[in-house]
Amino acid sequence: MELYKLARELGKAIQADERYLNIQKCIQANDKDAALNELMAKIQFIQTAYQSEVQGEGNAEKLAGYDKEFQQLYAQIMQNENMKNYEAARGEIDKMMNYIVGILTLSVNGEDPETCEPTEHECGHDHDCDCGCHDCH
Repeated sequence: MELYKLARELGKAIQADERYLNIQKCIQANDKDAALNELMAKIQFIQTAYQSEVQGEGNAEKLAGYDKEFQQLYAQIMQNENMKNYEAARGEIDKMMNYIVGILTLSVNGEDPETCEPTEHECGHDHDCDCGCHDCH
């Protein structure tokens, strides 16, 4: 079907876009960052331990300790320069994709694809919105 062919062409164009290329570089930098990977492994261990505790005894003191340790590790991860670069790149990809999806949505709703203009959504990340951004879904 012609629509699927056009979607594949759009996919190719996205992969040629500088925002896509930039996030790929950021992913590679994160993969090579030993300190970041160590923090990520620690945070995964804490998540697993937390889940095990919830399914087991559910000791409130242990859970609070895991939560505190998780928050500390998360803060360290988010201060990592490679992770900051990745988050910025991911934000740009999200904006691009939200714009593309916005055009498609407006088109499906009968707007002129040549002139419709999606509105930019400023999200508070309350996890209940319908914006489709990565932080809410």
